[in-house]
Amino acid sequence: MTDQTLVQVVLPGIVEPEDLRVRRTARPEPGAGQITIAMEATGVSFAEQQMRRGRYYDQPPFPFVPGYDVVGRVYAVGAGVDPALLGRRVAVLTKVGGWASHVLADARDAVEVPEGLTAEQAETVVVNGITAWQMLHRKAHVKAGQTILVHGASGGVGQVLTQLALAAGVTVIGTASVRNHDALRAAGALPVDRTANVPEKVRELAPDGVDAIFDHVGLRSVAECWPLLRRGGTLVSYGTAATRDDTGSKQLPVLKILARTTLWTLLPNGRSASFFNIWAGKKLNQDRFRARLRADLTEVFGALRRGDITTSVAATLPLAQAGEALRLAESGTVSGKIVLTP
Repeated sequence: MTDQTLVQVVLPGIVEPEDLRVRRTARPEPGAGQITIAMEATGVSFAEQQMRRGRYYDQPPFPFVPGYDVVGRVYAVGAGVDPALLGRRVAVLTKVGGWASHVLADARDAVEVPEGLTAEQAETVVVNGITAWQMLHRKAHVKAGQTILVHGASGGVGQVLTQLALAAGVTVIGTASVRNHDALRAAGALPVDRTANVPEKVRELAPDGVDAIFDHVGLRSVAECWPLLRRGGTLVSYGTAATRDDTGSKQLPVLKILARTTLWTLLPNGRSASFFNIWAGKKLNQDRFRARLRADLTEVFGALRRGDITTSVAATLPLAQAGEALRLAESGTVSGKIVLTP
């Protein structure tokens, strides 16, 4: 492979992980305001699991290159971009396009990775860390002394969210498979079996209710746990994991949650609910969106460096084995981030 070769993993349609395609083509040069990132690490997230089924809310039409985020060195810069960026390690939230040897990005979207963090370490907290930080501090505005419920506390977003909350002095009740309970206890959280009667178990741990709920499961889970909120509390829904293998409209599960959370917030019950979208506000005010993302990811990188949060890499596979990596992620047999490298 020459320096001018671009290697990409392509999702051609609704296929099995083994049917992903590897494409080699000429590497495009960055245009004005753009940079080319030589990928060092990119991740497998739940979004890709939904995308290969055609179930992600606003995924592009097939075929396309998946990859929700990327970490790497700036390889080339376009006109108007500071040449001092060359060689620096940066992270970019991409939504799609990250599963490639080189990724074109707007230079304004790049967030510098601080010294002391490897590419793999940084990769574990890009999409997961931004999501967790913004839900915790921008949506729910949690405070020390409060109690929250985190569904999927041992998952990608849930693990980071749990640790950030604990570092902020918040009591965390987390649902998870029983095999992950010891790890949650060791971190300082209160585990609940995700297959049990969750509302009942949470009531036992928090008789007066909780101050915030973070749910990635879907409408049924949201509806069951809404009554657990104290007055002044907030519920944040951020996914529809329960519908991953469903058929039919991919937008309907999200629209149902949006309708329900909007209704709950309008009612005079002293509580609020919302559906979190990491891309919200980008079209309305790109400068504000970028400034917020940069500030929040910088906070997360800082927490990672200090040890306030620790993340694990479940497996590292080469880009050409993205199908195997996706299959492993979907198996639910590993804990931690699955990372693709060049």
